Amino acid sequence: MNTSLALLIPSILDDYVQTVELPWCRKNKLPDSEIIFRYGAYVGSVIRIYPRLDRAMDTIRDHIRSCEESGTSVANGSLVLASSLSFSKGRFSRTWYAPPGGLWGCLLLADTFLPQFRNFLPLIPGIACCEALHQEGASTATIRWVNDVLLDGKKQAGFLMEGFCSPIHKENYHLLGFGLNINNDSFPAELRGIAISLSQVLGRSVELSSFALSFLAKLRYYIGLLLHEEVQWLERGGGDEYLDEHPIIKRWKELSDTLGRRVQFGYDVVKKPQYEAFASDIAGDGGLVLQHDNGTCSVEHSGEIRYCVKS
Repeated sequence: MNTSLALLIPSILDDYVQTVELPWCRKNKLPDSEIIFRYGAYVGSVIRIYPRLDRAMDTIRDHIRSCEESGTSVANGSLVLASSLSFSKGRFSRTWYAPPGGLWGCLLLADTFLPQFRNFLPLIPGIACCEALHQEGASTATIRWVNDVLLDGKKQAGFLMEGFCSPIHKENYHLLGFGLNINNDSFPAELRGIAISLSQVLGRSVELSSFALSFLAKLRYYIGLLLHEEVQWLERGGGDEYLDEHPIIKRWKELSDTLGRRVQFGYDVVKKPQYEAFASDIAGDGGLVLQHDNGTCSVEHSGEIRYCVKS
């Protein structure tokens, strides 16, 4: 079984999209799938694979700086993957355990998205991961707002979206860091009760390169869908706000187990929980609608949640 990423190159990803993902989209009658994949084709157009890195996001930042200093262009959709990370971090500088066997990396996206659509970006990686897990046979995979992916109620994958302004040309980028527990089935004591890997759920090892292809192809699709929806919206006349339910929000709702549950909210909910409420809906701009015990509602666009024991 191939548990290495060494053979993962852009042309193989292109072929996977054409021979696996696109036929699946046609079979399931997803409209405009060929156009959508063309919009998202730049995702993974450059792939750099390392045996070990300190932190994938830092490598991407260094790459942007190096390109600017040498006068070369930064390839939109560039991807950094590593077999392991030594100093990976999650939200609020939390340590992310990233040994061999998982899928660790960072995707670079130039900030070319319209303001009305930019807030949908954080929803995409959870959708892509959840769909790839279902395809692999992990039917219990769900998304906890914004984009934590859970298997059997434990965290299997986490994503971190950070902005970066380049030092010379002041160009803005979105950096999507990701950590997916795939074949790494041993966790430090502090994570054993809350983290889980795909191989633990399936009871078998997973072909890492195949799973990576599935995940990256789905990232291509949903980023392409975001761009395609921008074009459709502009052709309808645009406006200050996007008023319809975005198809990315619709798909997120189908895969998430958050709505209807009592949750604890906080910007750093582990250390400083702020309040409890019921998660009632996703707003049109991607924010989480929380219904308070006094009947009022608020919409949170950043921060995080944990499920209360009794929902």
